[in-house]
Parts: sequence; structure tokens; C-alpha cells
Amino acid sequence: MPRLFTGLEIPAVVGTQVGLLRGGLRNARWIDPENYHITLRFIGDIDDRTADEIADALMRVRRASVRVHISGLGSFGGDKPHTLFARVAPSTALGELQAEHERILQRLGLPPEGRKFTPHITLARLRGTSPREVADWLALRGGFEVPPFIAPRFVLFSARASVGGGPYLVEEAFPLAV
Repeated sequence: MPRLFTGLEIPAVVGTQVGLLRGGLRNARWIDPENYHITLRFIGDIDDRTADEIADALMRVRRASVRVHISGLGSFGGDKPHTLFARVAPSTALGELQAEHERILQRLGLPPEGRKFTPHITLARLRGTSPREVADWLALRGGFEVPPFIAPRFVLFSARASVGGGPYLVEEAFPLAV
């Protein structure tokens, strides 16, 4: 039973730049740069037949390529931080692509995503790291930014059942018009 999600890949050169942020934070489990991505829609564990239906439906998506701008850093979890991330600037194109994935998956009978779409690249999973440590780490790296890039396709990723972080495999790739 595959665990699937849709997303945008991060070019290797951008992954290398973002990967330079790794380190300097206690109890952080850093994501390897080759596993950086922007999740569009988490699907979860599904049977092979449903996976095939999802891939067939995603083939019909016709969208322009998406300009991606990584600007800033943040964390999820508030008083109990659990994730450190690089912020992806929201855009109309990115939001519309994500919304189309949501509509497709709901039409196939999957439940709606319960969380608001917040485009980001997960850098590390945190366990037992204090809010102060996270705030200090973020403050030292304020103003982080890399040049924008164009995402020429979105992909259907699979992941092994784990606590996250990869390895992620590209099961199908779907071109976006340039």
C-alpha cells in the first residue's frame, strides 16, 4: 500500500543552497537536500487501484509552469516546535495548482485536507527543541532567500511509512506548460 503525495521538486542547485542551513540546532533531524520538495497535497496510504486512478486524473491537469520563490524561514508548532522550514512565497499559480489537486482528490473520494495550504520546504523535524532555541536559530539566519526558479512539472511522490524525511520516490511526473 503506497503512501503518496503530490509536490514540486526542488532543483539540485537550490537544494544545495538551502542545505547550507543544516546544523546548529539541538535535537533536529535534518532532511537530506535530495528529499527537499514542496508538498501540494498529502494523500496518505492508499491501495494500488486508487493510486492508478489518482495518476490518471492528474494526467489531465493543464497548468502553466510555476515560479517558486523561497524567502524566509519559520517553524511549525508554536510553543512545542516540531518542524523547521524554508518559506515559499504564495502565488496565484501555486495556489491554483494546489487547489486543483485538492478538487481532483476529493472527486476520487478522498477526504479533504484538514490543514490550510502553507507552501514550504521542510528542513528539519524537531523533538525536544525549545521555542527559544528555534527563535535564536531563526534570528541568526534572518533574511534567508534564494533566487526564484521555475517548476516545470509536478510529481506524484511515494514515501516509506516512517516519521517523514524521505527517501521520496517520483512515481509519476506531470509536465506544466512553459
